[in-house]
Amino acid sequence: MSAPLLALHGVCKRYGAVEVLVDIELEIHAGQVVALLGDNGAGKSTLIKVISGVTPADKGVIEWEGRTVHIRRPNDARDLGIATVFQDLALCGNLDVVGNLFLGREIRRYGFLDEMEMERRTLQLLEQLTRGVPELRAPVVSLSSGQRQTVAIARSLLGDPRLLLLDEPTAALGLQQTTEVMDLVDQLRDRGLGVLLISHNMGDVKALADRAAVLRLGRNNGFFDVNTASQEQIISSITGATENTPRRPAHQEAGW
Repeated sequence: MSAPLLALHGVCKRYGAVEVLVDIELEIHAGQVVALLGDNGAGKSTLIKVISGVTPADKGVIEWEGRTVHIRRPNDARDLGIATVFQDLALCGNLDVVGNLFLGREIRRYGFLDEMEMERRTLQLLEQLTRGVPELRAPVVSLSSGQRQTVAIARSLLGDPRLLLLDEPTAALGLQQTTEVMDLVDQLRDRGLGVLLISHNMGDVKALADRAAVLRLGRNNGFFDVNTASQEQIISSITGATENTPRRPAHQEAGW
């Protein structure tokens, strides 16, 4: 098998005396959806922030396609090809769909905003992602929760990333909207992107993910093939009923 798109070895993060992440191991391959699971306080959001460059790791090795890299800022992650959609989506409700997609990276021509080109690219991207394209000039606040999630994912794809981090993408969505987002994640995998998916919904995990990585109290507590592992096995690992903390290979003890 080729080198993983992203690999973490012995990644640690602490805030003062509190160890939030301890010796984290994780691998994500291209064209694969990995579910990141754990109870509240397990360290999932902190790990997403480490990978996306929002909060740099204190120790450990991060590899991108087999080579060691340092992710200390969001720009470092973006330059590698890592995009993140956080749970709050970070959309501007008073701006329209086009304005949200290109906020901070507007296309200009002869010193003026090229509204037609931005609209063309927005439509092209949304048509690739969803059957029900929202009105491009409608303010985002008027869209459904599922449409807003699609807009946030479309914005993250503008830079042609190779790895997408999704933090609870189906939280607070209805059944139909959840199905639309799940179809979207399937499309991203089919296009060869790696996807790291945080979710508390085991139904979504079993339907979408190829592998699951469980965190408990800031440590690894199991890796599972979602197609063969039972839901009970995974839940037991999440709750701590079973302990599956992996030992680190000796060659991974070095950190930075």
